[in-house]
Amino acid sequence: MNGTDAGVAVAHAYRENWARVVAALTRRFGDLDLAEEAAAEAFATAVERWPSDGVPPNPGAWLTTTAKRKAIDRLRRENKRDGKHQEAQLVFDDDPPEPPGAVDDDRLRLIFTCCHPALALQTRVALTLRMVGGLTVPEIARAFLVQESTMGQRITRAKAKIKAARIPYRVPSAEDLPGRVAGVLAVLYLVFNEGYLATVPGFDPVRSDLTAEAIRLTRLLRTLMPDDGEVAGLLALTLLTEARSGARISAGGELVTLDEQDRDAWDASLIAEGHRLVRERLASGLAPGPYQLLAAINAVHTSARDFRDTDWSQIVALYDQLVALDPSPVVELNRAVAVGELDGPQVALAAVDRLEADLAGYHAYHATRAELLRRLGRATEARAAYGKAIELAGNSAEAATLQRRRDGLGS
Repeated sequence: MNGTDAGVAVAHAYRENWARVVAALTRRFGDLDLAEEAAAEAFATAVERWPSDGVPPNPGAWLTTTAKRKAIDRLRRENKRDGKHQEAQLVFDDDPPEPPGAVDDDRLRLIFTCCHPALALQTRVALTLRMVGGLTVPEIARAFLVQESTMGQRITRAKAKIKAARIPYRVPSAEDLPGRVAGVLAVLYLVFNEGYLATVPGFDPVRSDLTAEAIRLTRLLRTLMPDDGEVAGLLALTLLTEARSGARISAGGELVTLDEQDRDAWDASLIAEGHRLVRERLASGLAPGPYQLLAAINAVHTSARDFRDTDWSQIVALYDQLVALDPSPVVELNRAVAVGELDGPQVALAAVDRLEADLAGYHAYHATRAELLRRLGRATEARAAYGKAIELAGNSAEAATLQRRRDGLGS
């Protein structure tokens, strides 16, 4: 096997097994920091050895075993275990398996551990994306619209606090779940988003491994908390969004925007399930949370037989409710897109321009401005905005679409 093939195999193994390796080591040693360091060493070893030795038949088991050995070596070097008996316990794990408790899934259990209320919500989410989602620091920084160095420091401090406060890796009880579910939902949403539109160059434009895992874990969470409206809302949101995935990338490798998608290629079964969940939440009569509102917006989109049939007034009304709950610049930007369809590009552009201070480093802000300027016939300004969006876009398929639209403006 040549180095390129081995590198691809390691990258695939990373996406498939990072969280499993970290979860196994955290369960075994009770130390998130040690788990991440040993996992990273195991993948580094794979980079060195797989080109000459070949990819093992079971890469996940190979990586977990190698990581455990790295962790044991590190503990021995740091003199954190004394005596032959303790060393034997490190090597031979004869402890009976821990009872499953409320969460009988290693990855979901690790998410709940990282989402401990002792950590600030954004810190919980960032740490969990790194430790469980296997996202890199640049990917997480892009999700939070902050600098990589800032995000790296935030994650490092979170792990230090877990260690200092002796927050245990244990099976969450049913009583633990409500206090941690907000962070868990935020993690699953961001993991899904990173899979739905990968932000880092070098990966496939759509990472179905991440979207599938986010949906799987959200389904598990719904079985644990069937009466939680926001859990149902997130599941509906991810299903309705995933339903469109088959129509999102063209044969030429471009991102296909909603207005150009072949709606016959959408997954009707996922749409039906998502719509059912949205209807159930509406029938409850309870005030919806952010995920339920986002799911309702997507239900309106997926109800329209054609883009021109979209009920934009209903979408704007839903965004008005969402802004009241979450007045973030990104939500305001998405609302402006809907306003542009309802009231025209001039009204929408005025709303978008007010967000420049908050979103100047966000590619979608510039892409949205470019589209609105194009519709207004302001080609020179649109060309500049497309250029900035292309510069900031980390997704190759999205960059290709933006490039084509910029080229379509002429010289």
